[in-house]
Amino acid sequence: MLLEVENLRVSYGQIKALQGVSFTVDEGEIITIIGANGAGKSTALRAISRMVPVETGTRMTYRGEDLLGFAPDKVVSRLGISHVPEGRRLFGNLTVMENLILACFARKDRDRIPADLQRVFNLFPRLQERREQKAGTLSGGEQQMLAIGRAFMSGRRMMLLDEPSMGLAPLLMLSVFEALKEINQQEGTAILLVEQNARLALKFAQRGYVLETGNLVLAGSSAELMDNPEIKKAYLGG
Repeated sequence: MLLEVENLRVSYGQIKALQGVSFTVDEGEIITIIGANGAGKSTALRAISRMVPVETGTRMTYRGEDLLGFAPDKVVSRLGISHVPEGRRLFGNLTVMENLILACFARKDRDRIPADLQRVFNLFPRLQERREQKAGTLSGGEQQMLAIGRAFMSGRRMMLLDEPSMGLAPLLMLSVFEALKEINQQEGTAILLVEQNARLALKFAQRGYVLETGNLVLAGSSAELMDNPEIKKAYLGG
């Protein structure tokens, strides 16, 4: 098992964001977490990347190692878990190339960086065309491509993606998901995806988990979830 999360509990003051959630991700899997706004989906990703504190009783292991013993920067540099947050969080005053190079700050395999840069440009040719352009001047779709490219450059044993389709036109949305699928298939990168577009997410992933107000209420294969009447009514438009 690649990632095991057991009894994940996170609170923001008196607000209990996650109330004992458990899920797993295996090597090379694509997993999605779906649910309404405020269900705790983004909090689950931030807990894995150690950006928010977890409560006593939470257990998270990555390839058998205690994830709770790692600082956020070591989650990336030592474990190879990268996080594409909601809103992308790019360095808008830096160029496309500078954002990509900056993501490599902790890498030990410096000799592989040029080949990985070319890999990003092969996945997203538009980024190569705009390599000297400031990230803040890119379109929303181009910024999402850059955010994924940056994650690819920093560590790609596992990618955490928070709402990658947000604000994208349908064609760009499909292009981004096709690139993610290629990264998964060719690099063996496991992907844990939080996505408001449940239909798209379930078509993309092999398995899914459903969160409601901080609780895990359903889990299964994507096909099972798409056939579930309650999921159809709540998230798939009928």
